[in-house]
Parts: sequence; C-alpha cells; structure tokens
Amino acid sequence: MANSCMQLCGFVLSCLGWIGTVIATTTNDWVFLCKYSLVICRKMEELGIKGPWSECFFSSGVYHCTPFSQILELPVYIQMTRALMVTGSILGLLAVGVLLMSMPCIRLDNEDTASKNKRAAIGGIVVFIVGVCVSVATVWFPIGVLPSESLMSFGFSLYAGWAGAVLSLLGGALLMCCSSSPSRQYGDGKPMYYTKPGMEAAKPTSSTHAKSAHV
Repeated sequence: MANSCMQLCGFVLSCLGWIGTVIATTTNDWVFLCKYSLVICRKMEELGIKGPWSECFFSSGVYHCTPFSQILELPVYIQMTRALMVTGSILGLLAVGVLLMSMPCIRLDNEDTASKNKRAAIGGIVVFIVGVCVSVATVWFPIGVLPSESLMSFGFSLYAGWAGAVLSLLGGALLMCCSSSPSRQYGDGKPMYYTKPGMEAAKPTSSTHAKSAHV
C-alpha cells in the first residue's frame, strides 16, 4: 500500500514537472532586459524580453518580436537551450505515458507486479533525465545572456522551467526509489506454509496418499 502511494505521488510530481517544462518551452518570457533600472524601464515602457525563440521589445505601447530564424548563427547557449527543452518535453511525454500504464490502478492482461515496477522504474529514470535537461537549460540561458546585457530580471517562463525541473527530479527520484526493489513472488502463486519456532512444518496431504489409505 505504501509503495503504491509513493508511485502515485511520483506520478503526480512527474506530470506537474512535465507541464512546467512544456510551459517554459512554448513561451518566450525567460528574461527581461533593460538599459537602466527595471522600474524606470517599466515606467518608460522600454523593456526587452528575450527567450530561446525570439527577442521582443515593448516600447511606447508597441510589442515587437524578432524571431531567431538563423539557427547556425545563434549563440551556443540558445541552441543548447532549445535542444534541451525540446528533448525534455518529448521525453516527458513518453515518460508520462509509460508511468500511466504502470500505475497500480491500471492492469493489463497477464501482467504481474514485477513488470509494472520495472516499467515504473524506467519511467522514473526518464523523468529524472528530463529534470536534468531542464535544469541545465534554465541555468545556462540566463548565464549566457548576462554578459551581453547590463540589467536583467527573470521572467515567468524561467520560473516555470525551474519549477518543472525540481518537480521532475523529485518525481523521478521517488519513482526510482519505490520501484527499485520489485516484490518477489514465491512459489509461482502456490500457497506457502509457515510454522512457529520449534514446530515442524505441516505438510499438505496429497490425493494419492488419501487414495492409498483406503486400499
């Protein structure tokens, strides 16, 4: 029962982490840029927004974005951020599907508990890898932007990525811990007989012995 509860908690954390990863990947509000202070830039409505997909400027009530179309000319940190976030989103989707089929409440034909635990462990490993990819991307991007800009503030997308990374790491670690030792099945489903200390084990009487007793 406790193992099932841990798997369910790991599944929920993994789903939330994947949702945060998708939000960070599909949105562009990673960092806010300003030549002065952020308070002055907000009042003057001269604020820059930069993400892995485009660079936007908000000036005098006009919001203008320039997409990064020249992939080969982009800095390394932008290319790696894109690759890591897209990889994390795809792997997260696959991991959620695998974990969904390994939940205790879902049963497939002729499937034992050991197979479900192995599937949950594999899903936990993939979710943990997703957390590592998102962690590297969300830390590397602001570090790469900082040398070229004077002032910078973190945006909503970056916070969503950090939350997704933490939840994915926690969910993956929880699934790996609770699924690393699958329950063993003794006797292939046959009944087991236990005895108290100092007593002989009671052996079941077979039908052949019963027949021979009447001869």
